[in-house]
Amino acid sequence: MRALACPASLKGVLSARDAAHLLARGFAAAGSEADECPIADGGEGTADVLGARELRRVSVHDAFGRPREAPLYGLDDGAVVVESADAIPLDPSRLDVLSASSRGFGELVAAVGPAERLLVCLGGTATMDGGAGFLEVVDELPAPTTVLCDTRATLAEAPRAFGPQKGALTEEIATLEHRLLAPDHAQSLAKLVGGGAAGGLGAALASLRAELVSGAEFVLESVGFRERASSCDLAVTGEGAVDRTTFEGKAPGEAVKACRELGVPWVLFGGRVEHGFEATPLSGNPARVREDLVELGRRLASV
Repeated sequence: MRALACPASLKGVLSARDAAHLLARGFAAAGSEADECPIADGGEGTADVLGARELRRVSVHDAFGRPREAPLYGLDDGAVVVESADAIPLDPSRLDVLSASSRGFGELVAAVGPAERLLVCLGGTATMDGGAGFLEVVDELPAPTTVLCDTRATLAEAPRAFGPQKGALTEEIATLEHRLLAPDHAQSLAKLVGGGAAGGLGAALASLRAELVSGAEFVLESVGFRERASSCDLAVTGEGAVDRTTFEGKAPGEAVKACRELGVPWVLFGGRVEHGFEATPLSGNPARVREDLVELGRRLASV
């Protein structure tokens, strides 16, 4: 068997690159070969998957005003890459979406300076302020900008889809919906696909003339996913949690879609799998995830 090890990151636990390596190790232990092809969709680790190199680090503030450092990355073609998850990441220890601000990501973008092209990766943030904090700092983008969105959700859809995982209570969803649709630019961008990415940062960037694209589709094309999958007998993808959002623009969902179109057998795994989805659950214990992935590769190679 020749497999394609193509996981996304397991948020806060393991990078996509490390996850791919562990799966490949499991396949190798059973005498099979695996092509390591980590994937991403605009969330954490996208710059790494694209092969970007760190240029320098910038002092910014996280979603709750705490100081932190976030990197600026560069690609060989001269593009500068920034990730929202590096500046204002989702912090499980503080889920307070009504207080979270995207201002720190604005600080990161403002530090870019002159550039040939800017690639903005959106996903994995604690925020749902519609980009209000970001726009307090940035009123003009430093270069022609492409935005990689980790979801297809619009401004109106984002609060219900992602508010709960960021700490929103049921009764707060309506407040978030009003917040995201209140700004002037929201009226013309309310139905923009990807506008709800990173709590409305997608629409905020679009209001500054950035182009929004599917992060997963962009990355899969950049790493030659379809060609690599076509030459394999099995593709293995997954992420930390498999639920309905997996199939709303996330990298594993897009990988499964591509495999179906190509007729390539696939396996989807998740550290946690929501009921009703065709996926293989891991142990659910973050401390065991390395052993879980090696064992999964070994087991699939032995089928």
